[in-house]
Amino acid sequence: MQQSIGSGFAVAFTPDECRVSDMRKITAAYLKLWRVPESTAENVILAVSELVTNGIRHGHGDVGLKAVCADGGLRIEVTDGNPNPAQLAQAEDDDLSGRGLFLVAVLAHNWGVSDDGHTTWCVFRLSSGRN
Repeated sequence: MQQSIGSGFAVAFTPDECRVSDMRKITAAYLKLWRVPESTAENVILAVSELVTNGIRHGHGDVGLKAVCADGGLRIEVTDGNPNPAQLAQAEDDDLSGRGLFLVAVLAHNWGVSDDGHTTWCVFRLSSGRN
């Protein structure tokens, strides 16, 4: 179910890996609507992909994606019902996974986890030239 919320959106979905692509497409459409510069949009879409994948793999029940564009920033939140907070992992060179949150930390202005551990979020700064 998709719902518009001011300058944002919220989507809830069952945890299925095929939904990652859907969430990237929904996010890309809104980023275009909000006139987010392409280079920033690419980073946001990568962060959405990583956070949604983590929510699907490690969550408990349905997963939620929320994006809010306001005050020169874009906040992405993924809620997965897992009370164990997401943590940066130290992936080895030959590991096939474990770099998602590291990528989010590098690409976003800031990131964190809600006090209850259920939501992982990140914030991107947007240029002041965006309408």
